[in-house]
Amino acid sequence: MFMPLSKEIRRAMSFRALLTVVALASAGTACRSRPAAPPATPAVTVTADTYAVVNGRQITKADVDKAFQRAQASSQVTSEEEALAAKLTVLDELIVEDLLLAKAQELKVEVTEKEVEEAYEATRRNLTPEALEQELKRRNLTTADVRDGLRRELMAQKALKHEVADKVQVSDKAVTDFFEANRAQFNVTEDSYRLAQIVVTPVRDPQPANRAGDDATTPEEAQRKAAGLMRRLQEGTPFDVLARDHSEDPQTAPRGGDLGLVPVSRLKQIAPALREAVLKAQPGSVTPVNVGGMYTLVLVMGLEKAGQRDPSMPQVHDNIASNIRGRKEQLLRAAYVTSLRADANVVNYFARRIVETESTAPPVKPTETKAPETKAPETKATETKAPGGK
Repeated sequence: MFMPLSKEIRRAMSFRALLTVVALASAGTACRSRPAAPPATPAVTVTADTYAVVNGRQITKADVDKAFQRAQASSQVTSEEEALAAKLTVLDELIVEDLLLAKAQELKVEVTEKEVEEAYEATRRNLTPEALEQELKRRNLTTADVRDGLRRELMAQKALKHEVADKVQVSDKAVTDFFEANRAQFNVTEDSYRLAQIVVTPVRDPQPANRAGDDATTPEEAQRKAAGLMRRLQEGTPFDVLARDHSEDPQTAPRGGDLGLVPVSRLKQIAPALREAVLKAQPGSVTPVNVGGMYTLVLVMGLEKAGQRDPSMPQVHDNIASNIRGRKEQLLRAAYVTSLRADANVVNYFARRIVETESTAPPVKPTETKAPETKAPETKATETKAPGGK
């Protein structure tokens, strides 16, 4: 992972941490709404295959198994406990997806066959037809299963975009106010490169860092993934879209791979191969770099000379607005999903069964020690009560 560079950027561009304050202040009123009454839940016949019921709609064992097989890394071997924990996470995601699909239906959101086909092609770009067939067989899936899962994901994404992303606004005043409060942060003291990155690691990540949950887990997978991403860039897919969907760097993936301005002096502190990729690149070009099996696709947007920046410069204005918008969207997305689930009737039978099955050990009874008996003295004094007693 391109971590040395990321750390230096976090120091050089520390004003980003303050964007959370801006987002919280701006989004406070947007998140306030009168709590909705939970919808009535229709009667449902619960069977052993019922894993959850969401507002009267069932999520079954087959639904969870298929989603789990789609998400499971090709070379990943898990214990029974790890598999159950992973399925609990998958089920939780399916519950949220179900709620978003219901919202999409309410909003009359549609997903075209063309959109599903494009998403399907994107998932198989790094695989030959033979490798794809083997992978589907190994996962016990069909192409129809994959396409159906992608359709559901696209529907949920569109509903979330309609309810959150499309409603986020950043005013010129918010940009100007932020700049005035952090003017010193926009004084570029030395020549700096504006960079972005897509990171592909050859090891399994504990938590996927991107929107698609895409994670290479072996050196071979990392190589195929990096090559596939380079092909998609050459075909015209925007760099920031691929970064958000596929980069494995948790710091920059949510920002579309943006690293901000990197001072020339900081480049001396990163791997030589990465440094050379930056110094020799033409503005707008992307260079793939392999350092120890970890691939970094480096986008060099340009070199900026030292000097004071201000919001009258389009790039400065857009950069501040983009960061504020990203923070607000992230906050509102989390708040919206939390609210949507809180207002729903959800019963997670799968989790209940795991608790019942795994909690089979009899409780350990504490050792009883009998205090020596003492005979209370006989007295006719007024009874003494414990503090707070009646």
